Amino acid sequence: MSVIEALILMLGASLCALLSEDTETPWHVEIEAEEEVYRYTPANNGAGPMWCRGSTCLVRVGDDVFASGLETLPDVKPLNNCRWLLFHRTEQGWKQVQADLSGRTREPCPLVTFAGGPVFLSANPTLVEDPNVPAGPARPEILQFDPSRPSEPPKVLLPRWMGEPNFTEHSYRSFAADGLRGELILFQNVGYTHVAWAFLDQQGQWSAQGQLDFPFGAEYEKPQPIRVCYPTVAIKDRAVYFCGVSDILEPNSAWREFKRKLTGRDWDYDFRRLFFTWSRDITRGIFEPWIEIASREKTAGWITPADLWVAPDGTVHILWLERAIDTRLREKFFPNEKQSEALNYAVIHDGEVVRRTSLIEWHEGQPGLIPTAARFHITPEPRLLVFCHVIETGQAGKRFAGNLLFEVLNDGSAGPVMQVPLRYPLDSYFVATPRAGSPPSYTLDLLGTTRGDPLTIRYARLKVSPKAP
Repeated sequence: MSVIEALILMLGASLCALLSEDTETPWHVEIEAEEEVYRYTPANNGAGPMWCRGSTCLVRVGDDVFASGLETLPDVKPLNNCRWLLFHRTEQGWKQVQADLSGRTREPCPLVTFAGGPVFLSANPTLVEDPNVPAGPARPEILQFDPSRPSEPPKVLLPRWMGEPNFTEHSYRSFAADGLRGELILFQNVGYTHVAWAFLDQQGQWSAQGQLDFPFGAEYEKPQPIRVCYPTVAIKDRAVYFCGVSDILEPNSAWREFKRKLTGRDWDYDFRRLFFTWSRDITRGIFEPWIEIASREKTAGWITPADLWVAPDGTVHILWLERAIDTRLREKFFPNEKQSEALNYAVIHDGEVVRRTSLIEWHEGQPGLIPTAARFHITPEPRLLVFCHVIETGQAGKRFAGNLLFEVLNDGSAGPVMQVPLRYPLDSYFVATPRAGSPPSYTLDLLGTTRGDPLTIRYARLKVSPKAP
């Protein structure tokens, strides 16, 4: 019996919401590869290789896999002290095939692809020439690579925007593609008021552009737009889906002052409201009114978008992590509240939330699994799987951290859990997702970091297939 299996048996009833009584899983999981891709030196600029978590830095084109990376430039001051890298994996392993030879940037550069290629990289080079100037304007661009000849110079695509947006190194951009139609969309934040977007159609034309205004927080002490960041975005048959978390300066003045005394900083950000919107046809440039999917506003909790999938019938599946409270504030502001951690799931059909449930949930004072990261994996049928990282906790404290895989069943519940015994369990990771144009597959490609070694970017490949009945 493995360590993970022993722990699961020990937890018993505390996991009854997660595990079925029948522990036999209908899936077979085989670990086909675990490899180091590159190592990273901290840039100390507020970002890092995993920072664009709503998008992905990993795509699959046929038998080839491509990953984008981030390199810190020596002797260059933050914030624009990085450059992008491009890696290609073949049967011979990983090879760096490209690097930005002239541009500087702050954030990682996400990838998308179309069926059979090309591969596209979203870059945001600074326009500031003096390396000692920390911040300033930037010019978004998309680099198009031929997957059969990835070492050749890329084609540079300049998105067409509505007006002249004031882009900076803080892009908070999102990159998504419809791999079958051969179309893509780029979102990039403009300050605290809106996000600009540009759509590339299958004829290679920037045929639509516009701006998506952020939801408005009229209920705050100081009414203001609610900047939405780290969104999971999908485009399918020209419908676009956008789900992100609030990211504004602490709007509660009493909490803000209390945290200022704790941290010594005049700023602290709110990540506790999850918002969703969609466009039925992006070429019309119209987005539906924002829907608030979840909130931890009353107890200063924390929400992190995890993933989004659009089913063939247009039903939207959303995954996010949720923490109930900021324990720093508990004693003074809500002393009777208990902490909880959850991996939550919702289903949206035609703009209405028709299901909302917790797939994994832990409550303070009880043994259980604390979810810390999760992604969807879509198989060809399609069936909806979740690959997650968890920390097991018991009465004596934390004892185990590792990866699990399970199916989301038709009733919205979690199916039997599978242990994924990676030698290097991944606690922060991207997947080759259909949201970025990679096809649904029985191959699960992962790119990320492991606990205790966040500066090594690793790749793992799993074969996930249904067992014969």
